[in-house]
Amino acid sequence: MTRAVAAMMVALSLGAASLAAAAVLITVNTAAPDAPAPAPRFDVDPAWPKPLPGQWLMGQAAGVAVDRQDVIWVIHRPGSLTDDEKGATLTPPRSACCVPAPPVLAFDAEGTLLHAWGGSGEAWPSNEHGIHVDAQDHVWIAGNGRRDGRIFKYTKAGKLVLAIGAAGVVGDDADTRHLNRPAAMVVDPQGRELFVADGYGNHRVIVFDAQTGAYRRHWGANGRPPGDRSVKAFGTPVHCIRLSRDGLLYVCDRANNRIQVFRPDGTFVREFTVARDTHGNGSTWDADFSHDPAQTLLFAADGENNVVWTLRRDTGRLLGSFGRSGRQAGQFHWVHNLAVDSKGNVYTTEVDTAKRAQKFVRTGP
Repeated sequence: MTRAVAAMMVALSLGAASLAAAAVLITVNTAAPDAPAPAPRFDVDPAWPKPLPGQWLMGQAAGVAVDRQDVIWVIHRPGSLTDDEKGATLTPPRSACCVPAPPVLAFDAEGTLLHAWGGSGEAWPSNEHGIHVDAQDHVWIAGNGRRDGRIFKYTKAGKLVLAIGAAGVVGDDADTRHLNRPAAMVVDPQGRELFVADGYGNHRVIVFDAQTGAYRRHWGANGRPPGDRSVKAFGTPVHCIRLSRDGLLYVCDRANNRIQVFRPDGTFVREFTVARDTHGNGSTWDADFSHDPAQTLLFAADGENNVVWTLRRDTGRLLGSFGRSGRQAGQFHWVHNLAVDSKGNVYTTEVDTAKRAQKFVRTGP
């Protein structure tokens, strides 16, 4: 991709942003000559996933994770389906199709459905948001409903193991027992700690014991206490959190178009911006790493510009992107999450009215 083409793409994505401003943006973020390799290429698999059974239909897809067996886990929002989409469930039926699928769906690499479970009840968020599968194959989910302040831990079969927080109770940035609309979570298998991006109501990372749910610590932007006026605070939502193999935490500060990097104790390491002139809902919605031993690349889902950026993980320098705004295969509308499998393929999920998951097959170099 030339700089001129890249600048035009960003200008079209940003709407009000001028072509000249976009050109400056791309120039600032373009990879240095010492970049390790060109950005990988991806082709969308338009047949992934395969059609769901039983007239099931997927709602807003608000999370995706890949487990250690390369099973792809998607969490979606059955409650987001409109009456015309779930017409078969109405009394009397409005139409012959369809029925909301269970909110947790697990697929193999070919797109065949393997597991499906979850739903309403005390041990379930009011609005699904985020999914993580840890090294012991526990499935973690969160929610960002107006009174969601909980994280849930399940077995792969959907049996509840642990709940953090209380139903209908949210906490502020100082609360060590409750969350406020958490967005994402990741478990450190070495320290057995759960790190939470908290979230839509708060402005922090908070850490719990992954076995007991006991509080450990929390911090805000730059490793400072939330609300510290000496630094630029996290905006809301604090939308993603990922742990690299070398023990660094990558946190999406979506509204501020940046990713901040920390050590697990909360020590601030660095930050980098992504499409810095983006307005609206911000540019950093989710992130995941390439699967080479050094995890050289960072892929970042940008639901405002509707692209997936490819960045150098160490510096944040832009190497390329794929996708664009649209409804066809390979395009995005509010791309919300992504995850990478062991072969380097990228899986994405979309919210708002897109309501789908997609697979991008790595084709080179």
